[in-house]
Amino acid sequence: MAKVAVIGAGSWGTALAKVLHTNGNQVTVWSIVEAEIAMLCERHEHVDKLPGVKLPEDMEFTTDLKTAVEDKEYLILAVPSVFTRSTAKSMAPFVKAGQIIVCVAKGIEENTLMTLSDIVEEEVPAAEVAVMCGPSHAEEVGVGLPTTVVAGAKKRKVAEGVQDIFMNEVFRVYTSPDVLGMELGGSLKNVIALAAGMADGLGYGDNTKAALITRGITEMSRLAIKMGAKAETLSGLTGIGDLIVTCESRHSRNRKAGMLIGQGYTMQQAMDEVKMVVEGVYSAKAAIALAKKYGVDMPIIEEVNRVLFEDKPAKEAVRELMMRDRRAEHSALKWEA
Repeated sequence: MAKVAVIGAGSWGTALAKVLHTNGNQVTVWSIVEAEIAMLCERHEHVDKLPGVKLPEDMEFTTDLKTAVEDKEYLILAVPSVFTRSTAKSMAPFVKAGQIIVCVAKGIEENTLMTLSDIVEEEVPAAEVAVMCGPSHAEEVGVGLPTTVVAGAKKRKVAEGVQDIFMNEVFRVYTSPDVLGMELGGSLKNVIALAAGMADGLGYGDNTKAALITRGITEMSRLAIKMGAKAETLSGLTGIGDLIVTCESRHSRNRKAGMLIGQGYTMQQAMDEVKMVVEGVYSAKAAIALAKKYGVDMPIIEEVNRVLFEDKPAKEAVRELMMRDRRAEHSALKWEA
């Protein structure tokens, strides 16, 4: 049994807290929102973000970050990516050497182009940093549907420690040393999922969705490998696996926001309607900045940015993608002479 704090009481943090407690760990959940903690203490259920998922009576809830962080072996950082730096900075005074921070959000910081684990390492140098991601919607994890994810860290023992506290008969955890590939896959797929949602909102069909997923993983892999990630990671759970579930699932907030935009909503109207953080909107600008920095062609992500931030109609963006210059699917394949 480990002492674990879940920092962030949204749907994902709540679902992971339940998994951890089921496995016999001592779990404390922290949120900066007093009303949220009051609700969890009283109802033992996040009625707004994860209704129907009951939390155990002996799970602790607090708004005191010092109390949450101190004396815990693992700190599960589950706040939205846009709050990762500020939360890590607030945690830093209470973190001791040897504590493990596990980043479970997905995103790239827009102004620095840093991954979330890089941000945490910068803000909390005392900690060991790991990540965990994969095709895993909180709504399904919370009710115990079979799910597989990957725990990543630079040190094998750190990744295997994360694996140990989370893994059970319905929550399978693999390990990987390719933290960069995992984080890029988890971030970039949200942008592609916005495009998939736009296609749904426009009334397009399965052919369109299959094309977006397939060409989307090509763009994601092209950038990630250029940055030093491994191809195996992008073809695995944290690449194509996460992309499929985010493009297809009714639980996907990125797909839902994209669908609303395809139906004519503005980006802001879509985010307001979803009522949860749409990570792909925040990652889109960072993704295109990375593409330019590394000289990588990412036409789907370029068009998503134009729809989000230049008010380009989604239908026009799809037409321009379809009418790009003719080319071979895989330029590395050679024709017979």
